Amino acid sequence: MASGFPSRISRRQFGRMAATLSAGAAFLPLIGGAARAEPKRGGRLRIGSAGTNASESWDPATWGLSAIMGLGGFGCIYNNLVEVGSDGTLMPELAESFEAAPGAKTWTFKLRSGVTFSNGKTLTADDVVASINHHRGPDSKSSAKPIVAGIADIKSEGPDTVVFELEGGNADFAYLLSDYHLVIGLAADGKVDWNAHIGTGGYTLTEYEVGNRALLTRRNDYWKSGAAWFDEVEIIGIDDVAARMNAVLTGEVDVISNADIATVGRVKARSDVVVEEVTGTQHFTMPMFTDVAPFDNVDVRLALKYAVDREEMVKKILNGHGKIANDQPIAPANRYYDADLPQRPYDPEKAKFHLKKANLEGLKVDLHAADAAFQGALDTAVLYSEQAARAGITINVVREPNDGYWSNVWTKKPFVMCFWQGRPTEDWMFSQVYAADAPWNDTHWKNPQFNKLMLEARSELDDAKRKQMYGEMQRLVSDDGGVIIPMYANYVWIRRAELTHGPHLSSISALDGSKCGERWWFA
Repeated sequence: MASGFPSRISRRQFGRMAATLSAGAAFLPLIGGAARAEPKRGGRLRIGSAGTNASESWDPATWGLSAIMGLGGFGCIYNNLVEVGSDGTLMPELAESFEAAPGAKTWTFKLRSGVTFSNGKTLTADDVVASINHHRGPDSKSSAKPIVAGIADIKSEGPDTVVFELEGGNADFAYLLSDYHLVIGLAADGKVDWNAHIGTGGYTLTEYEVGNRALLTRRNDYWKSGAAWFDEVEIIGIDDVAARMNAVLTGEVDVISNADIATVGRVKARSDVVVEEVTGTQHFTMPMFTDVAPFDNVDVRLALKYAVDREEMVKKILNGHGKIANDQPIAPANRYYDADLPQRPYDPEKAKFHLKKANLEGLKVDLHAADAAFQGALDTAVLYSEQAARAGITINVVREPNDGYWSNVWTKKPFVMCFWQGRPTEDWMFSQVYAADAPWNDTHWKNPQFNKLMLEARSELDDAKRKQMYGEMQRLVSDDGGVIIPMYANYVWIRRAELTHGPHLSSISALDGSKCGERWWFA
């Protein structure tokens, strides 16, 4: 991006530009280039997925770590204004085109004609306005509120045109509208009844057991002609990794997320299943409350960071399926990743130095963990306790139940295990988790300089200046923030050989960006 901004940006031009917001490597799947059969319709796709949630809701403002809402709601029932394709390209979805005015403060989206909801009603601009406004306003509790916080106004100009007025220029804005919270539902009197789960997507909900199972049936009138190939999509919650592995290897399901990376190598030679892997921005974290002692002391936080042997974790926990991280969430795949940020080493003596500065030698802390946080989270916590012991730190690993971990432990206990998918843009990741007022600020971290830079970088159109700002923000999180990020983890899953897909796989999240129900088919 040059220092100036074109007087007007076409959808095609912006699509090419936005595709560079994440480095191309972020979206390259680690799969072979073998020829694939042409798509065909039919069959029931059975997905065995981790991440079930007994407290899940159909309200997209609440969507978080729920397989049914991610794979079923976002992936099958609804559409967004735009989507990130399997190859990483930003493209229109419900929008037919979009463009920014000079300065990127005004964005205009033209809707496709002939798009209908599952109840037969035609999509209009009012549906879009109501769906986005659902996440805005002072009373909103939406997890997407930081994403839409920069919208000053949204209005319809006729039935097929939506105009966004932003508080400041944002070159990444169109990308944000692909977020899984920002699906478009059917509006009535300016509100959307999300419990009716009426969407414009390729499937409708026919059976549902909260936090356990969902069955979706294909719409014959879906507006996308080259998508939603299955007759049915069944999402089955299987949190236990051994049970998931057994389910796909015995043919009880057609694909599983979060394969057991400790044993996945043993099945690669089988002809009836395919192991797939993509690399991107997913990272495992240990957030601590920076407003609760002893984590309110930056020297304690630094001591805990120096007490991590990252190389050993990648080797023993990820079995090599990932890379070391540096206590900040921007991955090498992101456009503004700061490769010059010195990698924090494993240094027990330096950890002791910082504890002495804090007058907290012989530190003892509880670390709450469950494999619901991520596969191998308990093993990670135990390994970390062994590593930290060499720095004179006693970490008591508190084993928590998998059931209810995200509602009862994460953001409730002061030091826990967690994971994040990462986001395609730096501002997106930072504004959702690290901004002072972010609803998912799981460290309670509030750094004035960081928040100032975040607002400035968002509206800065000079690429070199943006890079410098995002580099400084990464340093602030790494050196002052309340999160330990030891490793970036690849997505690894297993599918039956008869289940197939196109030549690319999205790295935004597992199972082709949660879009396997729409994009894949049976050969």
